[in-house]
Amino acid sequence: MFLSSFLSLRIVDVIDILFVAYLLYQSYMLTKDTVAINIFIAIFGIFLFWLLVKALNMQLTGAILQQVFSIGAIALVVLFQPEIRRFLVNLGTKYRTRHKWRFETLFASDKELIPEIKIKSIVKACIHMSESKTGALIVIARSTSLKVYVETGDIINANTSSRLLETIFFKNTPLHDGAVIIDKDRIHAARCILPVSESRNLPPNLGLRHRAALGVTENSDALAIIVSEETGNISIADHGIIYENLLKTDLIQHLEKLVNDD
Repeated sequence: MFLSSFLSLRIVDVIDILFVAYLLYQSYMLTKDTVAINIFIAIFGIFLFWLLVKALNMQLTGAILQQVFSIGAIALVVLFQPEIRRFLVNLGTKYRTRHKWRFETLFASDKELIPEIKIKSIVKACIHMSESKTGALIVIARSTSLKVYVETGDIINANTSSRLLETIFFKNTPLHDGAVIIDKDRIHAARCILPVSESRNLPPNLGLRHRAALGVTENSDALAIIVSEETGNISIADHGIIYENLLKTDLIQHLEKLVNDD
């Protein structure tokens, strides 16, 4: 019977198998290097066992596993909430970057379409803080709202300037601990708390500041700039990837790309 079913395999069945394989691959890539990969492997193992139980027609065990899967669907959404959010953010970001025309552009002026990010002020501040080994974490918003992180800090709502950024991150100021969030041309908030990346594939020399930068770029399409307090090195985190030890020209190129992508 199994052989006859296999011989009657349709094109639709092949597409179905390939689609499921693609979803499993994307799920693995999404959870790779995080603690969620252990949960994913365990669930996949239980699912394979359930298929074996169905093939052997073990009704009692199959009924129990069926109930586990039906109830566990809600638990999966809770467990994989960060990964699901990251997947949807990445999917939405790719769509927005590939489709420059959007409905809201019908009612927006040219100035509103490309936010004026003051690149020179940000670069100047980062270079000065790098020379003095002043630790800093600057997050620049793109299309994803960072309101949930802004609310954890102190509202500044001031024009972006190098002197203000250096003052905020000066070691003796109460605002230096945490992240600064820049939205368009304004410093929106300081001392903001960011989600920490759960990736286990990071170099041991990267501290909490770098993990927070990766965390916010994994959960949004924002770009984060890190100045190391220990070495003075400048790094950038973008879409969950960190670029270390950047020179001034590299920093400018990344920020210019940020403006062009918007």
